[in-house]
Parts: sequence; C-alpha cells; structure tokens
Amino acid sequence: MYRVLIIDDEEPLREAIRILGDWKGLEVSEVLEATDGKMGLELLAQQNIDLVMVDMKMPGMSGAELLQVLERDYPDLPAIVISGYNDFEYTRQAIRSKVVDYLLKPINRLDLNAALRKAVDLLEARRVRESEFINRNITLNMSLPKLKEKMYLSIIDRSFRSQTNEAFLPLIGADDPDNRFAAVVLRMLNMEQVRKARFHSDVDLLHFAVANMLNEIAGEYFQAFSFASPKQDRELIVILTMKGAYQEDIAYRSLHQMNKALAALQELLGIIAVAGIGSPCTAIMEIASSYEAAKASVSGVDLMRLKGYHVASNTAQKAGQDQEIPLLSGRVQLLRTALEAGNTAGARTIVAEALKKGSDREFTLGEADLMVARFIVLMNDFSLELGVTREKLPLMEEHPVRFMGLSDDFASYEQFSAIMEDALSFYLEQIRHAQSANRPFEIGDIKAYIDNRYFEDIKISMFADKYFLSREYIMKLFKQQFGCGIHEYVQRVRMDKAKELLDDPGLKIQDISEMLGFKDKNYFSKAFRNYFSISPTEYRTASKEG
Repeated sequence: MYRVLIIDDEEPLREAIRILGDWKGLEVSEVLEATDGKMGLELLAQQNIDLVMVDMKMPGMSGAELLQVLERDYPDLPAIVISGYNDFEYTRQAIRSKVVDYLLKPINRLDLNAALRKAVDLLEARRVRESEFINRNITLNMSLPKLKEKMYLSIIDRSFRSQTNEAFLPLIGADDPDNRFAAVVLRMLNMEQVRKARFHSDVDLLHFAVANMLNEIAGEYFQAFSFASPKQDRELIVILTMKGAYQEDIAYRSLHQMNKALAALQELLGIIAVAGIGSPCTAIMEIASSYEAAKASVSGVDLMRLKGYHVASNTAQKAGQDQEIPLLSGRVQLLRTALEAGNTAGARTIVAEALKKGSDREFTLGEADLMVARFIVLMNDFSLELGVTREKLPLMEEHPVRFMGLSDDFASYEQFSAIMEDALSFYLEQIRHAQSANRPFEIGDIKAYIDNRYFEDIKISMFADKYFLSREYIMKLFKQQFGCGIHEYVQRVRMDKAKELLDDPGLKIQDISEMLGFKDKNYFSKAFRNYFSISPTEYRTASKEG
C-alpha cells in the first residue's frame, strides 16, 4: 500500500484529485494534503510518503523551488507536477527534476489516473528491484559461509578436488602462497547444560554464538573461520589462516589466542571447553592432517587432570588410544550373568569396580568416549536378548545418552562415571519392565528357593533384584500366601532342618551349624534356643532319652 501527498494551495483542486483518483485500484492507503511547500516539506519529514503531487504556482515557495529541494533531499521520491500554465520554465524544471508526469489544469479523471498509474508502476518496479537486490545479498551472505564450510569439510575428509573447485579456492585463501594454516578442534564439555540454561535448548544458536566469539578473538592475529562439526554437535572446527608467518609463530599465536578464547567462553557464556591445535601447514590440503592432529590432541586430554578449560597442542597420537578399553575386560560375561539372573546389585558392582579401576590411572577423553559408546552397544545387545523391545533402546540414535533422558556432558572423571552408572540404571529399568511383562511372578518361587537354598545368606533384596519388584511388595505377598514373613520362614526351615540333623548322632553340632549356614556354633546354638527354648545339646539328649 502507498501513501500520496498533494501539495496545492487550492482546496477545490485537492478535493477534485481526491474524488477522481482510483485510490483503491492503485493500492493507495492514504492521501495527505499540504497547502504550501513549507507544510509539504514538514509532512515529508514526519510521514513516510511514497508519491508527491506538486502544484507549480503556490504562495511562498513555488513548485519549481520545492522540486529543487525534493531533488536534493528526496532524490528517490517520485513526483507528479500540476499546473494551470503551459509555461516552458515550469516544464523545464519538471523535466530537470525527473518528475513522473506533468498534468495541466483542469484535471480530468483519465489523465490523473494514468499519471498515478505510471507513478505506482515506477514504485512497484523499484520495490521489486530492491527486493531482488536484498535477496541476492542475503543469499550471497548466507551461501558464502556455507560454501566455505563445505570446502573445508571436503578437505578434512580428503574428498576435495582442486580442479573442480579451482574457482572457489580464493574464498579460503588457497590462492595465496604466503598463507599459513592450522586447524583447531574445540569441544564443549558442558554443552547440554549451557544450551538449556542460556540458549533455550537451541543448539544452532549456541553454535552461532560460540563461532562468532572464536572468530572475533582469534581474528586479532588470524583470519579465523569457525563452524560446527557435522559429526559431533558439542565440537566446533576452527580454521586459522595467517599471512607470511613462520610455523613456529603460528603455533605460538594459536596457543595464546585459543587460551584467550576459551577463557572468554567460560567467563561470558559459562562454557567449559578443551581445544586441540593441529600442526601448522603451508598447503591448503594439509589442513586434513592438521585437523586429525587437533582431534587427537583433544582425545588425548587426561580427564583426571582436567580442571576447567584446557588447550592441548601435542599433536602426537597417544599410544594405545585405539586399542580395546580395558575397564570392562574380563567382566563382560560376569555382567551378562548378573543381568540374566536379575542380579541388579551384582551388575552395579561390576560396573562400579570397572570404573574404580579406571580412576587409578591416566584416563583420556578419547577413552571415555569410546567406553561410553561400547558400553551402550553391549547393553543394547544384552537388553535385546532379555526381551526389551527395540523402540525402547537407543539402537540407531545420534545421541544415545540423551535418548535415555540423561545429559552426556562430562568435564571430570566423576561426571563420566555418573553417566556410566546412570546409563546402567536406564538399561536395568528397561530389563525390569520387559521381564515383568514377559514372565508372570509367582510368590511360590521364593518359597521353593528358600526350601532348597536355606543354608545360604538369604536377603529379601535378592528377590527384589531378581524379580524387579519392591521388597515391600514381595514381603506383603509372601505373608498373605504363607502366613509369615520371609525372614521368619527362613528361620523356620533352618530350625526344622536343624532338628532333623541333630537326630543324626554322627554329626557334630559344629558341622550342623555350618551345614545350616550359620556363622559359628555359638550363633547357631543361640538361634536354636531362641526358637525352641532349648539348646541343641539339650534337644539331642532329650531325643536319646525319648
């Protein structure tokens, strides 16, 4: 919609223009009026006017003088000139001022709307051109960074073809032989926490903020281009470009600037991060090796010594990092057996012992990542074998820990251990649900177990873990079915068996005590007396006499 300003000292003419104009058809939303040039200029300064209609003969400031001001101060404002004088001087100024049309009084409907249509068409064409220009610039500004990102990623994964992309090489400084490059990998250790607390869970907004900070801080000495890693959303890749510098200078400057950047990230955004700096290189294609060294530096950071942000520039791959993680070595079958038996306490103990073993030595971020990934694969397999349905498990998830409703942030070995233990709890809960759904619980199974294994150290927690039920629920069911509690029943079975064994004169009371699972003879004797109000020796004597 457009707004038109009529500047004319004659009210009848202004009214005629209002009546004759096809304003609706021309998409004109408002027609304003001014009685002279001064008032017209005031309205132009206050209002957003799209088209002005100017009478050439007005008191004070003439139309010719007004056109000169418009040409100077509003060069893009289209104007239609109205005059009752077919005078060359007026016409010459109108032509000089590039007016849209020149109308003679008296105004008729056809000429007026033709002139107005010409002006509106000019405005529309101008808006289309401006829109196309803006869109081209937006597209260019958005596509150039994306193009550079794709080029760097193709170099990193070694799929870049120089001949095919030769025209784009200047975009990344590959056409300048004086340029030196280095890749940096930055890992946010508490990304989930920061993303939720400060970025409304928008990971793209977080990446944008961090990349801008990295580019700005590193840009003091380098041209820095930062972008999110497509394989791991808590990682950003930074490509540093420096002109005409020695490799040693790049290494020193990059270490200094990344320490500065990580300190700023922690102070301003609360992000705890580690960064690995790759080896400086002179050829653009060597960025792939620099990136691999940076990635290895991050993976080699010792989780035990990590305190806040950290920059690593040791590009050597740590020995054994790609080997099997030893923490669960020799424990996998034990873990499987515990899960099959429903021994959740045993499963937790096995994992806890493995984690304790890891805390006794250097343990890197790379090892932690690998152990979490392999533990999830292992537990997925066990869970499927024990009846958990596939949709309940993070089988093909990009972020399996988050699928479990857990945060995969860890900036210390304690936090890493918590992720492992919480992940185990997730799988135990899934197995519990599957087992309870697939196998109906029989309280008689507990009675049968006690009848056959009365000599063991029997605890209610054993049955709670095995059947994935609460101890209170099991105790209630047992008492309803058999008229006594589980501990009471265990004691009854042991005491009945004790009388049976005491009837055999060939067995010593010490042997009987051990056969019944008591700690020692005295403890057995005390329990027997409390139950029968007679000692084992007195019972044996009475049996002989009877």
